[in-house]
Amino acid sequence: MPDWIATDQDRELFDRELNSYVPEKIFDSHAHWYRADHFPADSVPGLVKSGPPVAGSDEFDRQMEMITPGRKTEGLFFPFPHPNVDVDGENTFLFEELKKRPKSRGQMLITMQQDPEFIRETVRRCGFVGLKCYHVYSSRRPTFDSFIEEYLPEEQVRIAHEEGLSITLHIVRARALSDPANQQTIRRYCEQYPNMRLILAHAARGFNAHHTIMGIESLRGLANVWFDTSAVTDSGAIEAIINVMGHKRVLYGSDFPVSHLRGRCIALGDNFFWISADNANLDVPYGKIDMALVGHESLRTLKVATMSTRMTDSQVEDIFRNNGMELFGL
Repeated sequence: MPDWIATDQDRELFDRELNSYVPEKIFDSHAHWYRADHFPADSVPGLVKSGPPVAGSDEFDRQMEMITPGRKTEGLFFPFPHPNVDVDGENTFLFEELKKRPKSRGQMLITMQQDPEFIRETVRRCGFVGLKCYHVYSSRRPTFDSFIEEYLPEEQVRIAHEEGLSITLHIVRARALSDPANQQTIRRYCEQYPNMRLILAHAARGFNAHHTIMGIESLRGLANVWFDTSAVTDSGAIEAIINVMGHKRVLYGSDFPVSHLRGRCIALGDNFFWISADNANLDVPYGKIDMALVGHESLRTLKVATMSTRMTDSQVEDIFRNNGMELFGL
């Protein structure tokens, strides 16, 4: 089954497992908008190339009807980070699209090369509520080995503190939150810049849940750190965050358009692996395998996590909507 298309099986899965669980109103705290023509023709990401050429406010609504049918979704949106994308063009596109959604907010895509005062002027002019950094803008190779300071320098964190901005941070390095350097930098940034609000993407990159489970205690007591659930398909990381930090620090995120891929991420040893129809042998003797959309796999994972931690219906609504709305003063 292809990406970007909802089938009868997808609709049946949602009706059977998720329709009674997902609230009617959602605040999506991790979603990307893009224009395909903001990427060089020879390096358009595969996910963008296979999707709509323009994915902004209207297209987002159409596409999310596949994942969460009948729901009204607002959110926190930011551009699709890529080493060759037109960063200024993407930020301008985001600014223009957000004019259509007064109940949603945006984060500015930032790079290491941007002057802190340019960032300050841009967020003020565009009304952005935060910054979106990404490891692909680090000078280290491979960028997946980067320290946080190599793609989120302290001067940019200072601007976030002074302007009361959020920062969505996708940590890298092999062991993610269980890496001591990552732990030390997160705690130092949060303590030194308390008016900065840090959102650790993907349950602190809990694609291998053990990394978040082993590292979450290092953040206990921090008052300005949150975690989004985007594209996480192992409940252990979300459960650990709820148990240590509390459910009010958890934000639902779809990771659109990753939500529209088919497959899921699993922990393997001390790493993780994204399974898709392209890299897995689905010819098995015990039955036919049809991969679900990542957006649905992630919702199923969140459901398991909230059930196992005995969340009430109102607490589930907090995760899906209220926590994000409160974080951004909506």
